[in-house]
Amino acid sequence: MLTAVQESIARGDIDARIEFIFLSREPGESVETDKFIELAGSYGIPVIPYSYQRYRKERGLSGAQSDTLPDWRLDYDREVMKRLEQYSKPDLCVLAGYMLIVGPEMCTRYTMINLHPAAPDGPAGTWQEVIWQLIDERAESSGVMIHLVTPELDKGPVVSYCRFPIRGKAFDELWREIDDLDSNAIKAREGDQNRLFQMIRRHGAVRELPLIVSTVKAFSEGRIKVEDGNIIDSQGKPINGYDLSGEIDRMVETGLNATL
Repeated sequence: MLTAVQESIARGDIDARIEFIFLSREPGESVETDKFIELAGSYGIPVIPYSYQRYRKERGLSGAQSDTLPDWRLDYDREVMKRLEQYSKPDLCVLAGYMLIVGPEMCTRYTMINLHPAAPDGPAGTWQEVIWQLIDERAESSGVMIHLVTPELDKGPVVSYCRFPIRGKAFDELWREIDDLDSNAIKAREGDQNRLFQMIRRHGAVRELPLIVSTVKAFSEGRIKVEDGNIIDSQGKPINGYDLSGEIDRMVETGLNATL
């Protein structure tokens, strides 16, 4: 994602700059983190690493998370915000691979967005849970959305989204294969190797990165704004999410055809 956004900025497609990157890991914690830090450095982007794992261990604390965060987790957020004070308040923060629940103080201080692998009216849960629910519901379509991060976990207003059908040429034979089986029966027989499950995931996953990039671009162009916790359009009118379906379909068409 970093490369995609940075390259879009370099081409002039997105009128913005990445002021900093915060990581909840530090150098040496994983090979992937070290490679990411090196990549960010090659772009000249400041990286602020502050290890959540080290913070937890030094205080002899449990790492368990729940919908209600314990005081020490909120303290970690406060320490993070202290480390970000050297930078001007960013217009937009994108949570990308950030596996911690953000406490109310942090998400109130910053305008933060996060991705959910379902349409605005779609199922809740992880992407696996979403797909199994779609199968059980015999759904006609799915989608991907980005929502505003609020103190109420995964309940913030929809910022942008795209929808795609899970019926038609690419799907109909796969629906026939499962007949009237429910998700429990499919899990017992094939698990997530089921062809319908895999196809739904492929169509959703290929849209996630384009949706993030297009949403950042829409913010930079003023097509989407956040005002007092509400999502508004360029005319200042409240909207229930900005529909980017057509734009995303055009972006992913080539990639999908190559994998089908």
